[in-house]
Amino acid sequence: MSAEDRSPRGPQLLEDHIGRSLRDSEASGELRSARSFGKPLDLGDGYDETPAELRMGYKILKDAGVVPPEVLLMQQAAAVQAELQSCSDPAAAQALQRKLSELQQNIALRLERLRG
Repeated sequence: MSAEDRSPRGPQLLEDHIGRSLRDSEASGELRSARSFGKPLDLGDGYDETPAELRMGYKILKDAGVVPPEVLLMQQAAAVQAELQSCSDPAAAQALQRKLSELQQNIALRLERLRG
């Protein structure tokens, strides 16, 4: 048993285990073989694209499970787009295209309002 395992603090903390695992991975070269090694993390959550003054509010909403209205509109637009692609009735397709255009315009206006 190593000195690290016999910590005077008692039971092993999760942070200690994580640190040890990272050191082991680094020593074995496992970390260097990762595709993203040495590059900034791409969280893909839109954080960098969100205006700084809105980030905290959106983070609180996200943590509370609340979806911003703009995101709901984008989800609706994606659903209408998918429905439009599978639509074979010209009259229904025209109505869907009109609905999609209205949603896209509403999204653009809301995003512009957030920027300005």
